[in-house]
Amino acid sequence: MEYLVFQLYGPLASWGETAIGETRPSGFYPSRSALIGLVAAALGVERSDAAAQEHLRSSLGFAVKTCIHGDLLRDYHTAQMPSRSKASHYQTRRDELGLAKQDLNTVLSSRDYRMDGFWVVALWLKQPGDLTLEALAEKLRKPVFMPYLGRKACPVALPFSPIQVAGSLRQALDSEFPPLLKSHQQDHYYLKNTQTVTYIWEGEADALGNAEQVQSRHVWDEPISRQPWQFGQRLEHQLVIREDTHVPVEN
Repeated sequence: MEYLVFQLYGPLASWGETAIGETRPSGFYPSRSALIGLVAAALGVERSDAAAQEHLRSSLGFAVKTCIHGDLLRDYHTAQMPSRSKASHYQTRRDELGLAKQDLNTVLSSRDYRMDGFWVVALWLKQPGDLTLEALAEKLRKPVFMPYLGRKACPVALPFSPIQVAGSLRQALDSEFPPLLKSHQQDHYYLKNTQTVTYIWEGEADALGNAEQVQSRHVWDEPISRQPWQFGQRLEHQLVIREDTHVPVEN
């Protein structure tokens, strides 16, 4: 199996989950919809291009290794918005507020972020077509649009450093990358408190070879349509491993 593997690191990340009311939570790893959006930005796919978005959704499979899930940061967020929208789409935030003039309300919300998280992502092609791993790797090295980690306020702090790997999914996710800091010795100091890593993937439950230790659940992060902002359900699998011994962690 051929995989394209790349790293994600930033001072802040926000991986959106199901949001109800004023709370905007963040997962501890990037969702499938976030990864599709990141690849789409690298390729230069416009948000309004529904056909290209659907092509990526149906063509790409993803798996994630959470090396450091990051500490939780909660932001008390305030924003202004019109009482009644006079248009279905605004080009800028200034247009939205300017058209409303004095008819503005303040919206309060709580938004979660992950600080100093580090993830390894493996993607693969579900079906042959015009997409190739070589082309995707080149776009991740030189993205068309600015990629970010969930929100525009969360820039990527290190190059993606994409590499192609042939082998098992576990081998791909365990790929080595350049040190986060200036030396492997400093990296060891930074990671010394990390006792476990979590693998998250789609597809077969035994893809990592420890089916009896795998937890499976349904998640709502399959992007269906950007216009009404709809997401579908899919099945994903998780395996928690002790990094020092590579023994599955009992749940």
